[in-house]
Amino acid sequence: MVDSPGDAAATDDGTIRSPRAVAEPASTGGRARRRIGRALLLGAALVPVYVSVTFWQVWRASQVDARRPSDAIVVLGAAQYDGRPSPVLQARLDTAYALYGRGLAPLVVTTGANQVGDRYTEAESGYEYLLEKGMPASALLAIAVGANTWEELSAVAEQLKARGRSSVVLVSDSYHAYRVDHVADEVGLDGVVVSTPGSAPLSRLIRETAGASVSRFVGYEALSRFG
Repeated sequence: MVDSPGDAAATDDGTIRSPRAVAEPASTGGRARRRIGRALLLGAALVPVYVSVTFWQVWRASQVDARRPSDAIVVLGAAQYDGRPSPVLQARLDTAYALYGRGLAPLVVTTGANQVGDRYTEAESGYEYLLEKGMPASALLAIAVGANTWEELSAVAEQLKARGRSSVVLVSDSYHAYRVDHVADEVGLDGVVVSTPGSAPLSRLIRETAGASVSRFVGYEALSRFG
């Protein structure tokens, strides 16, 4: 009888030899799944590093005062109450007023639209506040456009470029510095940031870190559409 390939065979000394196992080739799909799994694990391990580095960059920007002579000083908008600047907006306006007094720029631009139901815009309330402090109207420009940083600076860039100007000192809170600087780059402004006095709250730094982490992939213009 002829042994079939799968039958066990006896050797000369009488022991039984098992048939040779035939190794099956590894599944291509299995290898792909393992590669994807390793890539996901690596990505998950790198996310905390990426976010930590971004947090450090946001915090570092909050510590830098990069003032320099420029074409204009731009005050980022903040809340106003029936024409009266909120404490946050007032601090920004006072900082801009001091920079103007030191001759850093011949023009101060106030920015920001209004909320639904408001009689005044943030730009208008800032403009009037600086007039009352003694600034000449010829040194002031109110641009009442924009509900967020990107929209405000985009409108500023358009109007300043029409006047042949592009270098700006951007005035905002310290936690806001990283975003303001990068939005200015996006809209084509040559900007540096000067922050208002005071430390940056941790909660604000964390929020800015989240925004910066996403904006590197989608840009601040796209991010601004989500509030």
